[in-house]
Amino acid sequence: MPKDLEEKFKLYCEAENLEVNQNQINVIKKLQDYFNQNFTSILFKIFKKKILKKAFYLHGGVGVGKTMILNFFFDLVNQDKKRLHFNEFMLEFHDYVHTRKDKNPENVVSTFVKDLKLKVSLIYFDEFQVTNIVDAMILGKLFEEIFKENIKIILTSNIELSELYKDGLQRDQFLPFIEIMKKNAINYELKIEDDYRKSKENQKQRFFFPLNQETNFKINKFFRILTKEKKNSPMNLNIKGRDFTIQNFYEGICRFSFDELCNRNLGAEDYLEIVKNSKFIVIEEIPLFSNNNSDQQQRFITLLDIIHDKDIPLATTAAQSLENFTSSKSLKAPFERTISRLYDLTSREYNL
Repeated sequence: MPKDLEEKFKLYCEAENLEVNQNQINVIKKLQDYFNQNFTSILFKIFKKKILKKAFYLHGGVGVGKTMILNFFFDLVNQDKKRLHFNEFMLEFHDYVHTRKDKNPENVVSTFVKDLKLKVSLIYFDEFQVTNIVDAMILGKLFEEIFKENIKIILTSNIELSELYKDGLQRDQFLPFIEIMKKNAINYELKIEDDYRKSKENQKQRFFFPLNQETNFKINKFFRILTKEKKNSPMNLNIKGRDFTIQNFYEGICRFSFDELCNRNLGAEDYLEIVKNSKFIVIEEIPLFSNNNSDQQQRFITLLDIIHDKDIPLATTAAQSLENFTSSKSLKAPFERTISRLYDLTSREYNL
């Protein structure tokens, strides 16, 4: 049980050869308060007269260490717990709704959360964001029930709480969720100037640009080395009645064009199944983004979230360098996270 998070965090940073930053230490101190409120029975009497904050919402720019800190905290907490990608969680909920005979929304939400309570007391959502109108409309009731059942939630996000789902369809129906979170969450911003993932010496070793003959030669050479002595056996996936074939499948090493993954009607459920069967992913011909291909860009953001969440290394070819990538206007903020993840996923070490 983390009785002294700050000391443990400093030892962790020393062991991992990470620079200790005072802004990150401040987050650790807030997490200590959160832990004392929610996971230390002796102190419960001290806090019971106050409104207990059952959630911890950590937001800030890309690469500041949000995920590293909450991973550290999550690993230490001795509870029945689960780490989930938010899309994965919502798919579980929608699947549950689909199997229920009672379609009354309030009844289904209540029974789903009661079932959830039997399995976990702490849920961790990394890189939380809301883009789907169906999810936006149900989240208020869902989280209200989660907090009623005393399930704790920790979240990271690039977006300040009050800015979530900004400019989304029927956002007025999402606002109750924001109010519920403000009431139940410690809301804290982590500010750091540098994106540590961009400062790695081995950065962009597998991010090839622009799209030309030389780049094509480099990715082909890289792929030949990667798949040496491995056989191509196309894998057929069936995702709730929908067929998807990974044509270039070399014992878990998968190669796709951008269009295969993002220029067709695929979503989080499809990407989760694809990534589940992957050890290494190559994505070719990532275009520049604008208002004209924002749908494809949104799919790409979702795809990269899932690849990153499942810790799959990546190699890509793209139209432009990461520093000069363009975006549609509406997705500019979440795409900053995607850029940072591309830095990370195309440079991290791998062992196949």
